[in-house]
This record gives sequence, C-alpha cells and structure tokens, in this order.
Amino acid sequence: MSYQRSTLALHPISIAVSSLIAQKNFKKTLAGTGLLMLSLQSGAFAQTTPPNDGNTNTVIVTGTRQTGVKAVDSSSPIQLIDGSVLEATGQSDLIGALSQVFPSFVAQATGGDTANLTLSARLRGISPNDTLVLVNGKRRHTTANLSVDGSAFQGGAAADLNFIPIASIDHVEVLTDGAAAQYGTDAIAGVINIILKKDASGGSISTSGGRYVDGGGNTATASINGGFELGENGFINLTADFKSHDHSVRSGPDPRALNLATAAKNPTFLTSPDFPYLDRIFGDAAYHQNVASANSGYKIDAETNLYAFATLGKKTADTYENYRLPSKIPAVYPNGFNPKETIDETDFALTVGAKGKLFHDWTWDVSSTYGKDLEHIGVENSANIALFNATGATPTTFHAGNFVASQWTQNIDLGREINIGWATPLNFATGLEFRTDKYEIDAGDAASSFQAGSSSYPGFQSTDAGTHSRTNSAAYIDLAGSPVKELKVDAAARFEKYSDFGNTSVGKLSLRYDFTPVVALRGTISSGFRAPTLAEEYYSATNVSPTSAFVQLPPNSAGARIVGIDGLKPEKSNNYSFGLVVQPTRTSTLTADFYKIDIRDRIVGSGSLYGSGSSVNSPAVTQAIAANGNVLDPSVTYTGINIFTNGVDTSTKGLDLLFTTAYNYGDYGHVDWSASAAYNKTELTKIHSTPAQLQPQLLLDQSAVGDLTTESPKVVVNLGALWKVGSWAVNLRENIYGPASGWGSEDGTTFYQTTIHTKAITNLEIANHLTKSLTVSVGATNLFNQYPTRINGDLTAAANKANDASVAVRIYPQYSPFGINGGYYYVRGNYSF
Repeated sequence: MSYQRSTLALHPISIAVSSLIAQKNFKKTLAGTGLLMLSLQSGAFAQTTPPNDGNTNTVIVTGTRQTGVKAVDSSSPIQLIDGSVLEATGQSDLIGALSQVFPSFVAQATGGDTANLTLSARLRGISPNDTLVLVNGKRRHTTANLSVDGSAFQGGAAADLNFIPIASIDHVEVLTDGAAAQYGTDAIAGVINIILKKDASGGSISTSGGRYVDGGGNTATASINGGFELGENGFINLTADFKSHDHSVRSGPDPRALNLATAAKNPTFLTSPDFPYLDRIFGDAAYHQNVASANSGYKIDAETNLYAFATLGKKTADTYENYRLPSKIPAVYPNGFNPKETIDETDFALTVGAKGKLFHDWTWDVSSTYGKDLEHIGVENSANIALFNATGATPTTFHAGNFVASQWTQNIDLGREINIGWATPLNFATGLEFRTDKYEIDAGDAASSFQAGSSSYPGFQSTDAGTHSRTNSAAYIDLAGSPVKELKVDAAARFEKYSDFGNTSVGKLSLRYDFTPVVALRGTISSGFRAPTLAEEYYSATNVSPTSAFVQLPPNSAGARIVGIDGLKPEKSNNYSFGLVVQPTRTSTLTADFYKIDIRDRIVGSGSLYGSGSSVNSPAVTQAIAANGNVLDPSVTYTGINIFTNGVDTSTKGLDLLFTTAYNYGDYGHVDWSASAAYNKTELTKIHSTPAQLQPQLLLDQSAVGDLTTESPKVVVNLGALWKVGSWAVNLRENIYGPASGWGSEDGTTFYQTTIHTKAITNLEIANHLTKSLTVSVGATNLFNQYPTRINGDLTAAANKANDASVAVRIYPQYSPFGINGGYYYVRGNYSF
C-alpha cells in the first residue's frame, strides 16, 4: 500500500517545535496533534512492523479471562508498553518511566515529610489507592508509607512500583477501565499489570549516570538481567538493579534570614555558606536502592506447569526538613540545623503457583502470594529540645518508629470453553480469593517521643502504635464470547466479604461490535467498591514545622469522635466508558475512549483544622489532640489536626486517545510514531456536611478541594518518534501538560491560587550501536530545562511577612506534573548477550 509523502512525517524533529506552539496556545497544540495523526496516515513510504510503544497486536492477559485476545481486539481500553520503551525514557525508576509514556498516569514530583521518601502516582486523576497493581497477573502488596502531605496524593498507600526493576520487565499492560468485578477492590481507576521477562537465555548489562542541569540529583544506576534454563523444561530469569540518587535543593530564600529582628537574635547564621538559602526542604530525597527479582517456570508434563517469581529490595533514604534557627538549641547547634527524616526499608514479595489443564477441557491456576514492606523511620541532625532543657542532654539521631504492611493472598482460578451455538465458544471462568492484610505502627525510642519529641519529626508514641488486620474472601464468575461474529460480550460478577465491612457485590458488562475489520465500537458499565486501607483508618502521627504542629488523627480514634467523625466507610463507584477503535492499516491503530467514574463516599484528606493560632479555631480540635495523647511543641504558632473522612462524592470525566503507526523510509531509516492524549476533569457532586464540633471551619477548605479537582492537568499530550537509521537511533518525545492549579494559605483563612501554565517538555535520547552487543546513549529529560510557574507571589509575600519558611521556601507548586528540578541530562550504556 502506498501513501502520499507528508513533510511532517519526514522530520521527527518537527515534534519538538510543538513546545513553542504549546506555550503560546494550547488549543492550537491539540489541533496540531490531530494534524500530526492525519499526516502520519498520509506518508509516502511502506509501513513496517508496529511500534513497541502501544503495540496493539500483542496478546494480552489483562482485562479478559479469554486466551489469545489481542489488545486491539479487547472490549476494554488497554495499552501495552514494552520494556525497551521504558528503558529508553532514561528514567531510573518505573513510576517516572510510565509517566513519560502514558498520559493518564501522572507521577508525584515531590512530597512533604516521609511522603518525599516514597513517591506515588495517580491514574485518571483519582487516588493512587484506586489503581490495582498486578505482577504476572497476581496482586502486589502495598507500601507501608502513607502519604500525609496535603496534596493531590494525600492518603496514597498503593503498591510501590519502584521496587520492580525496569530491566526485569517484558512489558506492562495498563487497563484503563473499572475492573473491581474481575480483580477486586482497588481497581476503580484501572489495573497496571507488570509482565516479567521469561527468557531462558541471553541478557543484558546496563549502566547510566546523570544529573540535573541546575545542580543536584546526581544519579548512578546499574542493572544486570539474564535468563537461564532449568533442566530441559524450565527457565529462570534473574535481575539485579542498583540505584543511587543525591539530593536536589530548589528552595527559595529563607525569610528568617532576611528578617532583621530574627537576624539580630541569630547572628551566626549570617556566616552560613548557604545564606540566605538556609532551608533545604524543597527538593529530592537522597536514596540508595538495591533490588533483585526472579521469574521462573517449569513444565512438569504436557498439561501442568509450576511457576514462581519474587522481588527483594533494600532502600535507605533521607530528606531534608525545615531549618531550625541557632536560638533553638545553641549549646548543640550554634549555627542552627537542618534535620533529616530517614528511612531504612526492606520490601519483599513472593508468588508460587501451579497451573494446567484438567480433563483436557478445564484450565486451572492455584497460587499464593505474600508481600511485606518494613520501614524503619529515623531522624538525623536533630534534637529533642524539651529533653535537653529537662536533662541537659539530647541525642542528635533518633529512631522515630516503624511502619509495617503485609498482604497474603491465595487464588484458585478455573476456566473452560463451552460450545453453546454462538459464533465462538463461551469462555466460562470462576475463582476464589482469600486475602489477609496487616498494618502496624511501632513506637519510637523514648527520646524521640519525650514531650514534643525530636525536632522536625516527633517519634511515634504508644498511643500512635498498634497492629491492625483484616481478612477478605471473594468469589467471581466471568463469561465471555461472541453470539455473532461481530459482537463480543464480556460479563463478570464478584462477591466479597470483609471481616470489618461486611458483604458487597459488584458487576461489569463490556460489549464490542466490529462493524468492519477497520472500525469497532466498545463500551463498559461496571460497579466498584474499595474498603479503606488500614493505613487510612489507623495512621497516627504529629507533623511539625518551625511554626506549626498538626496531628494526623486516626478516623477510628476517640479523638476523632470528639470532632464528630466516627470511622470510615467503603467507597462505592460506578464506571462508564464508550470507545472507538479504528485500524486504517495493518500497523496503524487509533483508539478513543470516553469515560465517567462516579465515586460515592470518597475517602479524602481534610484541610487544616485549627485548634489555635488561626483567626478561626475549634476548641474540639484541641480536645481531640489531648484525647489522642499527643504533646505539641509550645513554641509553635499554629496547632490543629488533619483527618481522613468520607468527605465527598465525585464525578470524573475524561477522554483517552492513542494513535500508533510505523513506517520504513528507505535510506532515511525507520520511524515508530505514536501520539496519545488524555483529558480529565473531576467535579465534586456532593460535599458532606462538616460536623458541628468543627464549624465554622470547613472539613474541606479551598486547598483540599483543589487537591481533588484542579491539581492534575486537565490535558496531557504525548507525541513520540523513534527513528532508526543504520547504527543510530533517535528517540524523541514531546510531553505537553495543560494547566493545573491549587490553593495555598499562610494562616488557614486567606487562600491564594497558583496556576501552572501549559508547558511542553522535550525528552530526547540519541543512541549508537557501536557493536552488535554494545550500545551507548546520551539523553535528556526536559531538554530545555523548563520549570513550572512559580507559586503565587501574594502567598510567598504573606509567608515572608509571617517569617514562615515552611511556606515561603516552596517556590514551585509540588503538584507540578513534570517536576520541580528542571532538566536532567544522562549517559547510558548497554551490553546485551
């Protein structure tokens, strides 16, 4: 088949020009995306093999219980991302790599307190907890580190994808559809299924190094992957991955350094080499992480297979906290001090199972999966000022306590095809699941929790500590087939029983009609259910800054009842989607999927609820803090609480677009093209009433509302071209992020809006195959060193006036979808064998 030549299609570099267009007029950029898609279909040269990114002709195992289904033929929207595509992003971790190539998946740029030590991501603009993560189709355990940083990722305690080495991944299947009836709780936004490599021979060794253009973030990585035979009938694929990343600091000037009265009381900080940038809190955490993984299988006979896979990771990390003035404890820190929160984390997961055929017609799969995340939380370069005042001595390093989360899941799955006179046999599948979840907080050492505790991060007290568990059993049934050749029907129902929330039933119906071999329509309606995570129910801690101390109050506590909140209820959801699939050529696919996700009783973090210091305070807040057993620093200006509640009902509407194709341009080489876009908007359909004990304060202030509705970009466009000619490969991606906005306040009363304007971020990697086995690459993420719009100047001015460094030094919005650090340049080498 021949096509007329397109000038745009001949020049991959033309995609980068869209960055200039995007910064002037985002609507023109969207129009340009449509023109790009048209131009790709009008190219003059022969089409070749499909691109790795979004390859729709690969057989999938996610979103269907049928075998042999290709992504392009699925009744539900699903995108495949090849492991080589993830590696070519230049990102050292899986979250960063996925966010580069999948527009509906937005990564967290930075976090507050321990949230900066375990970053997360959101799918389709809703909570990280509403996305289920599978590895080889089996449920992955969650992190023990709950995000309580008052952001769009508030309450996130999902699976930590960064403990899965990119080098171990064959491909990733992302199902963007409600799938609670198929896979159970968590699958409201969709499912991310990571398929590990199964190669029984060969492998690769890879290493990379890079840093941010404006300094910091020095990164070094190394990985090795290899496949080996297990006898004549088995395989084992092993991966080892090593990463090291240094701090970055993007803080603005510390207002205390520029305040004459403060300087007069603390003259020694005037000689600091960092003056006036004394506070280093705003930037990346430093970490060292080592992860090993194994994937194996063994064929016992023609109908029976054993399998096992595992990951084991070790991570140490630290992140800066707010600078403390010399006047705080001059006998120990005459020049003041920058405390650090630290983490020493061990993450482990193991799945063992067997599968095969029974009576030649039935397929069966029996498996057991155990995962555990253990985190030792510490504080360095700190002091307990109350302890020093009482005894004349204080440690400078503290053990603040431990977070522990574990999950043990057993699955039994059965299936067979039944001929009932349809165009295709009816695929019948059923199964059982049994799961036990545990969550634990261990108290810190005595010095960390004495009175107000260790500075910057008080240790967990005995009233914070506890061990909590839940059991869950489920049964499902799934039917799929084609009554007539053109129509596919997939229906699923699931019954679940929770030890703490009782019974629930959910269902899903998907239809697809192929009008021609080129054009098809598909749609899904489903219901969902998500029980609160144990961390959302029971997490308890005190979060402090130089001017404030806020208690994260457990919703199930006696203190919560004082402020009118009595525990959490499960979320319930309805998901609707309608899509178009077009295959104009053998290697070109266009998909467009509209969706609507309604969530009732959505679990959200409250705004800041003040007990003292603000112009509006609630006495019940102070009583709740006392009932919870927390002792606060008496020197702070503001005190209060944050708490998780079933605070709102939400409706999220969106559109996902994907176009992929590939062309051979003769002597000019071969290009894999891709263009994808995501539109997403969340609205609050109901805000639940604030308990009388907290009024006139609002349970959700403007900042908390913005976390839910406006902090994710409404539009993300990804344009990509992988150009291969001779021994060279050029991978060019243009990620265009639409506006996002949030609200901030210095005093909890007056709020200021910050809007990140549309930005186009260019990512480029140039590789040369020096030999058949050796490849060297140089690349850049954010090639032109773009930064998000700065925080509203009025908010910064208010913080400077109040001498509040915790607000003033954060000069960029932490919800920036492309980070706060600017450009990152790297070099990468790979040797395959």
